[in-house]
Amino acid sequence: MSGPGGLNRTMTDAAAPLDPALADRLDRDGYLLLRSAFAAEVEEMRRAFDEGVLASHLWPSPRGHDWRHARVDLDPMVRSVCRLPRLIAAVRHLLAGPFFLTQVEGREPLPAGGFQGLHRDGGAGDSVRTVSALLFLDDYGPANGATRVAAGSHRSRIEGDERLEDRAVVLEGRAGDILVFDVNLLHGATRNVSGARRRSLLAGYCVEALEPSHAATRALRGVRMSEVERFV
Repeated sequence: MSGPGGLNRTMTDAAAPLDPALADRLDRDGYLLLRSAFAAEVEEMRRAFDEGVLASHLWPSPRGHDWRHARVDLDPMVRSVCRLPRLIAAVRHLLAGPFFLTQVEGREPLPAGGFQGLHRDGGAGDSVRTVSALLFLDDYGPANGATRVAAGSHRSRIEGDERLEDRAVVLEGRAGDILVFDVNLLHGATRNVSGARRRSLLAGYCVEALEPSHAATRALRGVRMSEVERFV
């Protein structure tokens, strides 16, 4: 089946609904940590990351200088993990309709690097049209650049978002965890003060209506997938 730009489209059946308690937590906080979601695949995912590392200036759009970036979107194991039922159930709960995997790439804060101010990938108060997922390939915490989040900040814009820094919590966990979050949530990486590895994959899922606009920017984003994987 063909989609925008002549891309092939594959269809994945619906996963079971998200557990009601987890759904309530996701609605309230704007994020959800799925513990040990892909523990068995971690080593293979690390291999895909390390083999896919590409210098910032070689990407169509240069990446941050204090991060290591990897192209992983053609790796079968990576793609398989991006459709895990637990992950898809959480994404579906937020998007509430057909959606597609728009991209997946590797990111790792370099020693002494990686710090990001609190930011939103979307606009606060907007309807949720995009969901992000961070798939952690190494144990993570305050020492090696873990993500911090301001729970509940996806619901409304507060003037002076930087004042929410004292509300932000630095997440901690193990390789194999997945962080799913509303792109309107305030979040940001911390500085990798220890220099320990903190590889992750960032996957993006968008509502079906955004497929044409994302097809038009595939090259700029460095997307190589020849098909659009849809979820219903």
